[in-house]
Amino acid sequence: MPVKILMPALSPTMTEGTLATWKKKEGDKVKAGDVLAEIETDKATMEVEAVDEGTIGKILIAAGTENVAVNSLIAVLLEDGEKADSIDAFIAANSNKPAAAQQAAPAAQPSNNTGASNMARANAPVASTGGRVFVSPVAKRLANQNHIDLSKVTGTGPHGRILKSDVELALKSGGVTPRAGAAAPAAAPTPTGPNAKELADLLGIKYREEKVTPVRKVIAARLTESKQTVPHFYLTVAVNIDPLLKARADLNKAAGEKYKASVNDFIIKASAVALKKVPAANASWNGSSILYYDVADISVAVATPTGLITPIVKAADTKSMEQISNEMKDLAARARENKLKPTEFQGGTFSVSNLGMFGIKQFEAIINPPQGCILAVGAGEATPIVKDGKVEIATIMHATLSVDHRVVDGAVGAEYLQALKHLLEHPAELVA
Repeated sequence: MPVKILMPALSPTMTEGTLATWKKKEGDKVKAGDVLAEIETDKATMEVEAVDEGTIGKILIAAGTENVAVNSLIAVLLEDGEKADSIDAFIAANSNKPAAAQQAAPAAQPSNNTGASNMARANAPVASTGGRVFVSPVAKRLANQNHIDLSKVTGTGPHGRILKSDVELALKSGGVTPRAGAAAPAAAPTPTGPNAKELADLLGIKYREEKVTPVRKVIAARLTESKQTVPHFYLTVAVNIDPLLKARADLNKAAGEKYKASVNDFIIKASAVALKKVPAANASWNGSSILYYDVADISVAVATPTGLITPIVKAADTKSMEQISNEMKDLAARARENKLKPTEFQGGTFSVSNLGMFGIKQFEAIINPPQGCILAVGAGEATPIVKDGKVEIATIMHATLSVDHRVVDGAVGAEYLQALKHLLEHPAELVA
């Protein structure tokens, strides 16, 4: 029987992607591990490897096609001995999937595999027994947020598993039942204001129109969701970074050509160590519970030509300045080339965004859900301060913590910033 090659979900949040290039053509023989195609996701370009052996019988989606839904049929693989005349009947028999199933992203966490030709292998089958409802984590979270009774939702995933798109479809159609005692979900906000393009055309304002990239679409959606649903509050602290600048210069001099630590590297390390000192700030809102993380994985905002991405320095509190410096240089370079693996930018327990290199004195960043905090770092400036009754000049850097008030209270946020300020003003504790 021919094998379906489906558009893979290369991350838990991926619902569609661009089939950038085919590495094989019709009639080519493939074996497990061969690269079939390159897929552009919302954050990276990934290679898709074959799981089964056979011959490429038919390619259904041409290279360069955008907005290809996850789980949609993109090609057919013929096994040994199978004839090409069986393909048309096979495609006809497998082209009647519900649209929801075609658009659904598997909820499985990303593995080290870069993809799969047979998506039944990429998404482990789930058996349903004893009346138990099988549901993906993303779909479950969406249902909890909207107080949906999952027993009333029909699943279109493998073995009836409920996917995110099933819950979304049920919400749109109104065919869902709120859980007992649950409040009705709030209606989605309606966009307001004039259409920018129509207004510019009307007034004769010249402009250049540029198509929104997948990355920008995701950034827009997630930041809008964050500002609309996460109750932000902000705390700012002024840090004297003269000791840090001296420690950095001494460290780089001693390191020679091995590495060159930046101020941002110190901030990453200090942010992680401070989380270990104030673990209540290392948390995420989970609806009916709060998650307190055991690890301090720091997501670091990096600007790329296609938009913002946040590669992660994992367990940053345990790493040396040399490790953090070299790791960040590698992550940032591959981020700008769109070559990060999903596991390198998905997750993280806390974010850092530094605009100091652009001369920005202070700003407030938007929280990156489901994280509970993000630290916005400004530039160090020569500033008069009073010390021991005398006016001195010091290099002062402002750091602003954006906090999800559902997770972190003001006192906890203040305690965290105290710990961070102490570490940055006493950098010997970071390089010891």
